[in-house]
This record gives sequence, structure tokens and C-alpha cells, in this order.
Amino acid sequence: MEDVLRIRDLPNRVGERVSLRAWVARTRSSGKIAFVVLRDGTGYLQCVVPKNEVDEVVWEGVKELTQETSVSVTGEVRADPRSPGGVELGLTGIEIIGGSVDFPITPKEHGTSFLFERRHLWLRSSRQAAIMKVRHEVVQAIRDFFHERDFYLVDTPLLTAAIGEEATTLFETDYFDLGKAYLAQTGQLYLEAAAAALGKVYCFGPTFRAEKSKTRRHLTEFWMVEPEVAWYDSDANMDLQQDFVCYIVERCLERRKPELETLERDTTRLEAVQAPFPRISYSDAVAKLQAEGQNIEWGKDLGAEDETMIATWHDRPVFVYNYPKEAKAFYMKRNPDDPRTVLCNDCLAPEGYGEIIGGSQREDDHDILLSRIREEGLPEDAYGWYLDLRKYGTFVHSGFGLGVERTVAWVCGIPHVREAIAFPRQMHRLRP
Repeated sequence: MEDVLRIRDLPNRVGERVSLRAWVARTRSSGKIAFVVLRDGTGYLQCVVPKNEVDEVVWEGVKELTQETSVSVTGEVRADPRSPGGVELGLTGIEIIGGSVDFPITPKEHGTSFLFERRHLWLRSSRQAAIMKVRHEVVQAIRDFFHERDFYLVDTPLLTAAIGEEATTLFETDYFDLGKAYLAQTGQLYLEAAAAALGKVYCFGPTFRAEKSKTRRHLTEFWMVEPEVAWYDSDANMDLQQDFVCYIVERCLERRKPELETLERDTTRLEAVQAPFPRISYSDAVAKLQAEGQNIEWGKDLGAEDETMIATWHDRPVFVYNYPKEAKAFYMKRNPDDPRTVLCNDCLAPEGYGEIIGGSQREDDHDILLSRIREEGLPEDAYGWYLDLRKYGTFVHSGFGLGVERTVAWVCGIPHVREAIAFPRQMHRLRP
């Protein structure tokens, strides 16, 4: 098929006769003039069709149009500051490519369950398309950030014999004659090996948690980006996270303003995301939470309500650092100043979006790491290669993981992460 213009190209074609292909978003007619609004993924275009200026075949074709009919149209591009993109099309020719009878998602209100059962069609709405474009920008910003800072992308396996986080949240499968394999919860352990070879590395892909959670912050399959850096301690790790988050938000404010407007996002909240981010120790955070009436004991991980309250103390993301070791993963470096805790941090987004990053300095002492593996009851043979990293040139290193869906939800200002990915996977949802 020959190349055709996209709607976003039309402001540069005023006065020209053009052709394009698109889908019908909506129509209206007074009997003497019809208006057809088209969409093609790059924008929306209003087509104007006066009955007395087009032949009968065109007029009858316009009358047949229904929501989501796919069409090829021809006409003259005209300037119109009131229209989306500043132009409209004086339509003179139309060809119906694919009809659409009784499209199920109409402009009226629909329930959430109804919409997610038809997610493959719901994605066509202006709101959902705007979210997907913001997600695209977040993903591109992630790749650009690390490319500009000389990180190497390392693809880590999605099938693994080693447990990265909690054994209770693993999806497992039989793996030929080798026993059980697990869908990866993280690529971090493999990245630690790559960091010893390349210095600064990251992986980026789907991860899986069989967590029986129905909260607005959880999915069973989600995307995570995980950098790992040789010679970075916990403080340097937080500095990197801070620069990273600022970069992502700035990119979205700069390049996705129309989409954020479609989503009615209060961008002043995002404009406040500037370095430096506040930092508060876990112990100080717990003391302050207790003083404000929260029912939390020292030693327990922070819950969603705790994270939300901490976030209200600031107008930008906040770091909570040095959690109790019992609340965190086995690979985190013990804190030499307080052996009860480990050198780690969570980065909490404002406005109630909670943790978007979890990071830590990794335990680089072979014997201590081995004892932690034994304490957790993990199979030592599965971690032999991981322990080797501490036997052959151990080194200080740190890293973190940023959840893409939580970040997209925060940037977009949407209430649930399930809208931040095209086809969400949850406990009760495996299709479409």
C-alpha cells in the first residue's frame, strides 16, 4: 500500500489536497452539513462535509459511518484554530474499508469490569491512548537516560532456578529433567555478575510476582528496569535514583503535554519533582508515624497507608532508607552502624502512589551472604554461582528496580496501575 499522511502531518499541508486512513471517532449531521471526527493514533481530525458541495455517493457514504468504521478519505486541508491540531479537512472523497456495527464501548458510562473485558477495544479511547503514549515516553526516557550515562543493557533470563525476592510469590513450572524453574521476580542477581564485567549495566523487561494482592498498586506481571553499578554505595545509589526520576518526569512534562491535558493531570505536582529529594531513615519514619497515630511497630515493613502518610510530608518523592533486615531481601548489605538494619532504600512517590523504586547496596561479604541464604532456607546449590561473585574479586556495588506501571500511573495521575499497561495481568484477569 502506498504511503499516506498521518493526522499529525496535516498542519504543514494547509491548502493541499491529501489522502489519509483512519477510524471514525464520532459523527454528527444537521441534514445539510455533516461533521466526521477521525483518529489515527497521532491525533484527531474534523472533516467537514457540506451536502451541496460533494457528490451523492460521498454524502451517502458519510451517512453510513458508525463509530470505529475504518476509512480512507480525501480532501483539502484548511486552517481552523478551533479544531484539534489547528486544521480541518474539507472532505471530498471517502472509501469505507472496514465497517463497525454496534461498537460496544459508547460515549456513555461503563463499569470497570465491562471495560477491562473489552480492553482490546477500550485502548482506542482518547484517555487510554494518552496513557499508552505517556508510557511510551517513560520507556524511551528510561532507555535514553542509561544510554547517555554509558550503561550497558544486559538481558537477563525470565526462567531461573534462583529466588530473587520471596519464595511465596513465585510462579513455578516444570523444567524438563532439571526440576522446578521459576518466572523471574528480578534480574538483579544476574546483573551483579554483569556489573563485575561491564561496570554499569541494566536490564529492562517483564517480571512476575504470584502475590495474592488486589490493591491498586499490584499486578502479577509488570515491567521493571533494574540498573546495577560497580563501586556505588547506598548513598550514590540514591543519587542515581533521584537523577533518574527527575529525568523521566521532565521528559514527560516536555514531550507529553497534550496527553497530560487529556488526562486532566495537575502538572504543577509534577513540576515540583526537583532534586534534592528528602531522605528519612526507617527508624525516624516509624517514630514520626507513631507520633501521628499510625499503628506500626519497628521491624515491620511499611504498609500502603504508612507510605502515603510519609509522602504527605513532602511535595516531591522521598527516600526512606535502612530498613530492618527481616523486612528486606537476603542480598542486602548489613548496616555496619546498626546490624539490625540493611543499607537499602525505597523511593516513595507523592500523592499516595507509594513505592516506585526499591534499591540497596548488595552484601559483598561471602560468608555473611552465605549465612543469610541459610537463614532464609534457600537452596544453596542454586546460589553457588552467585556466591562465586564474592569469591573472585568481590566489590562494593548497588542497584535498584523501578516499576514502570507505578511510575506511569503516578505521572498520569490515574488511580490504578492496571490502566498503565496495555493488557494487565491480575489474580482474576488473564484475558484478553
